[in-house]
Amino acid sequence: MTKTPSEKWQEDISIYRRKCQKILLASQSIRYVGLINEYGRTMTGIIKPSTKILLKSESARNEFFLISTLLSMRRSNDYAIGYLDFAIFKHNKITLIVFQRKEGIYYVSVNKNASPDSLSKIISKIKNLI
Repeated sequence: MTKTPSEKWQEDISIYRRKCQKILLASQSIRYVGLINEYGRTMTGIIKPSTKILLKSESARNEFFLISTLLSMRRSNDYAIGYLDFAIFKHNKITLIVFQRKEGIYYVSVNKNASPDSLSKIISKIKNLI
């Protein structure tokens, strides 16, 4: 029996959600993990319980759109400068780590007090999971 496109989509989302759950468990410093598509739409996302939410819904959508647009535009230069492994965005309140993969962009929010060494370990663990 062949799967309908809707069934296949639900199966894919379920796989991505399990990946996000594993990423969330990779470190106590991780606050949020999500997978966004090339248009900035959230395919799945998980907020760590008891985490203070910093962005309202509309602001989060704008943030995801901005990141996806930035990485999509950057992708056209892959042939010249190479494939993007990951990017880190350091803010006053949090650190963001993004990974561009074929299924979308993994968007990971980390506590601001995470040391460079712990960020390196988090990045390594995430790369093994995705």
